[in-house]
Amino acid sequence: MEDGAARTAQPVIVAIDGPSGTGKSSTSKAVAAQLGLSYLDTGAQYRAITWWMVTNGIDIDDPTAIAAVAAKPEIVSGTDPAHPTITVDGVDVSGPIRTQEVTSQVSAVSAVPEVRTVITGLQRTLAGAADRGIVVEGRDIGTTVLPDADLKIFLTASPEARAARRSGELKGADVRATREALVKRDAADSSRAASPLAKADDAVEVDTTELTLAQVVECVVTLVEEKRAAA
Repeated sequence: MEDGAARTAQPVIVAIDGPSGTGKSSTSKAVAAQLGLSYLDTGAQYRAITWWMVTNGIDIDDPTAIAAVAAKPEIVSGTDPAHPTITVDGVDVSGPIRTQEVTSQVSAVSAVPEVRTVITGLQRTLAGAADRGIVVEGRDIGTTVLPDADLKIFLTASPEARAARRSGELKGADVRATREALVKRDAADSSRAASPLAKADDAVEVDTTELTLAQVVECVVTLVEEKRAAA
């Protein structure tokens, strides 16, 4: 679709869920850029609040301690797909939130209901303010955050493919160790009481195992355009 057409098309809210390593971020950013939509990486928000907890010495093993300070940090997400940003209390944390320390703690912090309430509120506010529409990626967008999204996509891939992609992103990471970490996080995210990782009943499932990024993006863009045409 031409950029001009994208800007005049009706706003559309697209929810893209799925576990780590399925290509959510790359796909979501590319789709948003191609269709002239805003973009939100909700996982970065959970990483940001986890970074804040770690930096401020909050006991990650104590849900009560986490809950007590969940509303303290000010998390601001930029929604430009070409240059998504995230700050905590005015500090750029786009780099620090990708460390192994944060990655290993984020599931525990994300499982605390008070944390999810705070972050879900931020996500809904951003989605509601996106005049041109938005692509929101995460784990519970279609089921909990934006259950009325115009289009819901659930990306999947084999554990091996996901580990290979993620270890490529985490330069020098061991693929086997990465696979074990991904499987462990899947179990934690899927079994948590508060908004677990799950496919919405009305989501379109896309298995990205054998697909290139370009093919996945083309598939999702087509689904969005079909949804707009039918509206």
